[in-house]
Amino acid sequence: MMRIVAATIALILTLIPMAACSRDHGAITPREEKAMNIPITSDAFREGEAIPTKYTCDGDDLSPALRWSDIPPNTKSFLLICEDPDAPSGTFTHWVLYNLPPTAAELPEGVSAEARLANGAIQGRNDFKRIGYGGPCPPPKGSAHRYFFRLYALDTELRLQAGARREDIVLAMEGHVLATGHLMGTYRRKQAQTRGA
Repeated sequence: MMRIVAATIALILTLIPMAACSRDHGAITPREEKAMNIPITSDAFREGEAIPTKYTCDGDDLSPALRWSDIPPNTKSFLLICEDPDAPSGTFTHWVLYNLPPTAAELPEGVSAEARLANGAIQGRNDFKRIGYGGPCPPPKGSAHRYFFRLYALDTELRLQAGARREDIVLAMEGHVLATGHLMGTYRRKQAQTRGA
């Protein structure tokens, strides 16, 4: 009897890690596990370099030109999020652009602040509380902040209205990511005025 109880306990202890691994594995869709990497470049700056003032709140506040390649064949749309994880109040969203057509492989400099663009893309609301791009604007005389331009290839278009917030977009894209990529630049302010992150 004791031998049977011991064998049963041993079997249960063996199955517990397997069940835990199964649950963890199920939290990631196979498509996300095999997500490809999308190379992203810009004429304005390279990975890890300082973002020119022209693209910040101290300059013309223009969005930089971006290009990407290695697009998965089943891509139905692209999503772009620009964010600053170093902002004092937590991650600050500078730009949200979704439902970019799958044929798109670049964005020009100075994308319009219109809610809907000519190519069909839709812009969300940034943490400056306006639609479109808002450039780097960290506190003055502080350390440099990092700005990530994150691109996602999705297997669907997002059913969201113009002006959607990052939180809504992240929920809507869950389980639909085919490939991802990012370009990171830095910016440090020296001027006295400030209006964001």
